[in-house]
Amino acid sequence: MRNIVKYATALAVVAGATTAMQAPAAAAFGDTLKAVKERGTLRCSGHNGSYLGFAEIDDRGVWTGYDIDLCRAMATAIFGDHEGHLEVVPVGWAQRFPSLQSGDLDIVIKASGWTFGRDTDLNLQYTQPYLLAPMRMMVHAESDIDAISGLEGGSICTPAGTSNERYLAEYLERTGLSAEIVAIERTEELDAAYLSGRCDGYFQWDVVLGTVRLKADNPDDHVFLDEVISAEPIGMIARQGDDNWIDIGNWVINALLIAEANGVTSENVDEVRANPPSPAVAKLLGATPGIGTQLGLDDNWGYNVIKKLGNTSQVWDRNLGTGSPYKIDRGMNALFRDGGVFYHLILD
Repeated sequence: MRNIVKYATALAVVAGATTAMQAPAAAAFGDTLKAVKERGTLRCSGHNGSYLGFAEIDDRGVWTGYDIDLCRAMATAIFGDHEGHLEVVPVGWAQRFPSLQSGDLDIVIKASGWTFGRDTDLNLQYTQPYLLAPMRMMVHAESDIDAISGLEGGSICTPAGTSNERYLAEYLERTGLSAEIVAIERTEELDAAYLSGRCDGYFQWDVVLGTVRLKADNPDDHVFLDEVISAEPIGMIARQGDDNWIDIGNWVINALLIAEANGVTSENVDEVRANPPSPAVAKLLGATPGIGTQLGLDDNWGYNVIKKLGNTSQVWDRNLGTGSPYKIDRGMNALFRDGGVFYHLILD
């Protein structure tokens, strides 16, 4: 059954991407790329700087994180380098979509799930997912709770006004489990509420829970329950209708995946480019022409992205995995061949 769910999820990823590309236009084809090139800078969403693993800012004003690296990948694809060509715009959850619609942002890359309402009501358009967000429960180890049913009569913290809150409410209603939902909007207050013991459980994306656990005096005092209540597809978001812009986002995501699937890294990309193992890799790295013109980019854009940022595995390890403070396993965000649900589209 687990494999069936995994395969169905993977198919849904591709099906969803196809649906998005058929949405009605509300912005002219290629306008966003033209505006970004003329400005010389990509305006990409940040956070308040405290979204651990995804959008952090240090004392020197340097941004890091998985989402920030994808912002850098987009800027690098367009300009050949993100240095001097990327403006990370701090923006809250509620402001990210209005900022995109007003033109203050060129793209939103901010751990945002693909929902029907956002896709159809807000005049937005999603790329294919670059991550999946399994929704799980974390509890205090001393409680000895080993399943969600053990939270009967207890309390559960979750971010207010989010799809997480909706998933949790639907789950409680469906299963008949009686538990108090403690919904808190501000991330810092939410984390503190759980860690202080106000809540018996914390329901969130498991990657985010992994970063919250590190805030505890002893991370081992907090454990994940096995059940996965839902999984949310996370994509880049653009204004509706500029298909060229969405194509660039989709193929930046796929360039990172293709590189990983073929063992191309930031360290060996020059060697591989000099002797590419397949026509697809030769095209990806610009050794043979044809990957840039259709997108309005240089044929070296894929090479530049991989040279500067690496492949998907490198981006994960640097920001969330073994090379980060969080040491989070990729789980279903790994490539399909490695037990995850992600695979790249065909570069022909």
